[in-house]
This record gives sequence, structure tokens and C-alpha cells, in this order.
Amino acid sequence: MKSRHTALTTIPVLLIGLILAESSWSAEQSATGTVPVSIVVSVKARHGDDVPVLHREDVRVFEGRNRLQVTEWIPLQEDQSSLELFVIIDDASNTNLASQFEDIRRFMSAQPPTTAIAVGYMQNGGVRIVQNFTKDHSEAGKALRIPFGSAAGRSSPYLSITDAIEHWPESPARHAILLISDGIDAFQPGTTNSYLDQAVSQAQRTGTQVSTIYASGSGHSVRSFWRINQGQSNLSQLAGETGGEAHFQGFETPIALTPFLDQFADRLNHQYRLTFLASAGKKPTRQHVRLETEVPNAELVAADKVYVPLVK
Repeated sequence: MKSRHTALTTIPVLLIGLILAESSWSAEQSATGTVPVSIVVSVKARHGDDVPVLHREDVRVFEGRNRLQVTEWIPLQEDQSSLELFVIIDDASNTNLASQFEDIRRFMSAQPPTTAIAVGYMQNGGVRIVQNFTKDHSEAGKALRIPFGSAAGRSSPYLSITDAIEHWPESPARHAILLISDGIDAFQPGTTNSYLDQAVSQAQRTGTQVSTIYASGSGHSVRSFWRINQGQSNLSQLAGETGGEAHFQGFETPIALTPFLDQFADRLNHQYRLTFLASAGKKPTRQHVRLETEVPNAELVAADKVYVPLVK
């Protein structure tokens, strides 16, 4: 009789639990919906130098197997071309990097007048700004100085990237970072790096693309092949997951930066603002989306994940 009483009393409890669960699921479903999400997409030529021109109907966006509605595909040119470009140099770089500064100055001078350029040096997990955003590109070039080298001490370049993004004034312009560093993190030198993950998350949340150029650091601690390889791997992850591009020339500072800077400028000149409707819930999330196109020889490059705000 005791076991039968237990079974009988269990049935109402289960029914109540199912009703509450269904009520909770229904409430959650009613709180979800779609919100517009905008990201910057670069179009590259898979082969050769002729970058195809794409239109809205040429672009498809997927979240898993679900195709999302594309609402805008705007070429970031002419009156839509405003860009804020932050050139950040690791102050612990080898001082011979300064011999390449004329390449950087020529790159700055060649940017369109709608581009504002800032210059900063990474120090102690932050960025010391030596030139605020300016459309006077010659002034930005004059701000370049010889890195401090080993005198600067080693820290985390990824803490510095997070710091730069967090203190970046809001604006409707594109936000892009060109980071010149060896990528070696003195605070987290292992194969996992929470500071790198934090920098990627912050960049994706704000739509900031980070492109990198490897430049040798100073001091004995950066001569280890393992550390150099890990630094380059981290730079590749930072660029790849934020929609940028990583540039290397072996394990040394490139003989000339111009080829890489030309590639970077070409990428900036072939960008679009893509807006689509993403599934959203009661909390902001970062979601992985996949971009596709059937236009021959076209490759779409964007951040690995997009920031989706909550439903209002």
C-alpha cells in the first residue's frame, strides 16, 4: 500500500512539472525574435587581382542550416567610406623596425581623405596614444617613433588590444586596427590564452577588424622557436576571428612592409556593410554565421562570430 500511495502522488507532481516546463518554454519562445545585425565584410579574389563586384542578391547568410534574411549590402565607398584606423605598434619590438617606418608613412599618405588615423604604442597591457585620430595623414606619419625595445618590458599584446577597443569613442565609421607585434604574450605564454579570447570577443562585439603584421621582438626570451611560433599562431587567430588578415615573412621582421600594407589597403577598398536579421533572445549573444556566394572567384571574409543584441 505504501508503494502504491507513492506512485499515485507522483503522477500529479509530474503533471505539474510538465505544465511549468511548457509554460516556461512558451514564455521563452515569445521573448525571442529577430534583430538587425550589421557587420563589415571584405571581398577578395580567390585568384588574381580582379576583385568581383557583388550585389545584395549575390550574398547568402546562414546560421547553422537556417538561411537568414539579408536586408542591406552597402559598398563602403565614397560617402560611405568613413574609416577610423588605429595603427598600434608593440613598444617591445626590435628597434630596427623603425627602418620600415617610411613604408608605413607612404601607406598612411595614400589613404583616402575619409580615413582618420591614430597611432599608439603597446605598453604594460595598455596603449599609449601618440596621435589621436586625424585625417591629416602626414601628422599621423610624423607620430611614428623608434620602439623602446627591451626597455619597454614585455606584457600582453591582447590586453592592449582590448584596452584600445574599450576606450575607442563610438562613431558610425568602420573601426579597424593594424597591429605590428610578435604576438608573444609574456603573461600567458601557453597554448591557451584568455587575454586573446577576451580581445577577440571585444572586437567581435564592437565590429572591430584587426589585421596583423609580425615583427620581431627584443630580448633573449623571444628567440625561442616555440614562443615565436605560438606568437604567430595567436596573431593569426586574432586576425582570422575578427575578419582581418595576418601577415608574416618567416620568423623575422619583413624586409619591407609595403607588400603587406598594399594588401591591407586593397582589403579596406573592397569592403561592404552587410545587414541581416538574426535570431535573438533575452540575452546578448555571439553567434557563428556562415557567408556564401556563387559569384565566380569571389571570397567573403568577415568575423568568425557576430554580436547579436537582445530583443527589445
